[in-house]
Amino acid sequence: MAGAGYAVHAVAGMPEVGPGDDIAALIDAALTGSGLGLRDGDILCVTSKILSKAEGRLVRADDREAAIDAEMVRLVARRGPTRIVQTRHGFVMAAAGVDASNTPAGTVLLLPVDPDRSARELASALRTRFGVVVGVIVTDTFGRPWREGQTDVAIGCAYIDALVDYRGATDAFGNELQVTAAAIVDELAGAGEVVKGKADGVPVAVIRGLAELVSAEPGQGVRPLIRSAENDMFSLGTSEAMREAVLRRRETDTFASEAVSGDAVRRAVAAAVTAPSPSRSPSPSPSAEGSEPWRFVLLESETARKAFANALAVPVLERAPYLVVPCRVSEADTEFAIASLGAAVENFLVALSAEGLGAAWVSADSAAIRNLLELSPEWQPLGVIALGKPAETLPQQPPRDPGPFITVR
Repeated sequence: MAGAGYAVHAVAGMPEVGPGDDIAALIDAALTGSGLGLRDGDILCVTSKILSKAEGRLVRADDREAAIDAEMVRLVARRGPTRIVQTRHGFVMAAAGVDASNTPAGTVLLLPVDPDRSARELASALRTRFGVVVGVIVTDTFGRPWREGQTDVAIGCAYIDALVDYRGATDAFGNELQVTAAAIVDELAGAGEVVKGKADGVPVAVIRGLAELVSAEPGQGVRPLIRSAENDMFSLGTSEAMREAVLRRRETDTFASEAVSGDAVRRAVAAAVTAPSPSRSPSPSPSAEGSEPWRFVLLESETARKAFANALAVPVLERAPYLVVPCRVSEADTEFAIASLGAAVENFLVALSAEGLGAAWVSADSAAIRNLLELSPEWQPLGVIALGKPAETLPQQPPRDPGPFITVR
């Protein structure tokens, strides 16, 4: 495709669309009126809104928020009234694509039920009418993480591959490309939006000159573009990430054999030591550094870990690839110090969960631990944390009703 040129044409003259309208016939009339027609290899970018209207996706909804609730399967982030959610289609977008603009009062417009199917049916109808091979991209407007402004992207496509995978190819310097996969349909959707405009009432654009992208078969649609939550490093907002990390924190006593990164454990300790403590004021001074009542002993070497686990004869410790001993400094206020250590350990366990690690906090004889590790008498061990990558996927804890645990005065 290097050096290829293409042109993007707005298709003017489309009327307002209503339920049951034949979109292919309306596009045919607009193309004929504009003198564009269709040629082999043309690609049409079609705004999802007109397909939704034709498919009867204009629904009564006095409460837009309720309509969003019905269309979403997962809350990703919230700030004030704005919600980023995952839709039933798998798209992560604002308000589940529920649109209350340019619709009668008391109604909202939902995304097509199956935008890929809509694209296939429209492409087939256009091919029949014009006798040419064309591709269709169904578009909608998305915001982007880290960048201001919105752009059109593909939410459905037919007879064009969503991704062009360049992995294994070489660049101009002979370097093999490792992760490059171009989201071709998103790039074309953005190009189509440049000529359609947001407020010009032009819902269709024709891209001409990229016939090599148009395929003989409908293809997989946009599914290859949808990144799974497991592979998405940024699928959660800040508050949702904390909540999800807490819910995902599960006890496990079976670990994979792979080694645990000491850096990951240290990041978890960094989270642990943000816990409240008797010595910490709202604005801690540098002189208070190190006076908090917790310490963490990291058993990283295999020799030390195995000797320690064998001496305690606790099976889960013998199976774990990494051990941590949380300790309370006994000079601190006893009652608050114990509670503070518990808070620090909870921070530690949640941070481990965010690192993809599982853990088991087990009790063991405090004096025996202190003797085995040759700790200062002021250090009071509070059990041992066995941790590692879980040997199997752990089920997420279901949210619990806080009501039974609350008393209000």
